[in-house]
Amino acid sequence: MKRVTGIGGIFFKANDAPAMHAWYRKHLGIDVQEWGGTAFNWSDADGKPTGGMTIWSIGPNQADQFAPSKAGFMINYRVEDVRALAAVLKEEGCTVLEKIDESEYGIFAWVIDPEGNKVELWQPPAGQ
Repeated sequence: MKRVTGIGGIFFKANDAPAMHAWYRKHLGIDVQEWGGTAFNWSDADGKPTGGMTIWSIGPNQADQFAPSKAGFMINYRVEDVRALAAVLKEEGCTVLEKIDESEYGIFAWVIDPEGNKVELWQPPAGQ
């Protein structure tokens, strides 16, 4: 079974998220949307879309989406079968959170790494 197939997203917190959005927009040209981030659509060497994306997002420091981790960031990894991988990780003794979310955006599960960082596993919807 393949495990991680790519990076689906990078999420981090900021003391002043709107100021950070403005800085990244102005200085790095990132098209930060109202929801606090952007989607970088994947393309091949010729610029043709390849059906994937990487999300980049900055949220407020008070948000608890990374809990139980105390880290100010979370990496989202693309996987082929999130439920199967979560089961294997549990068998291997990893701390896997019980909750698995399924929505139009795909299926999500979370594991805690040895230093207490919350890691998001994402199985994209078919075609992505």
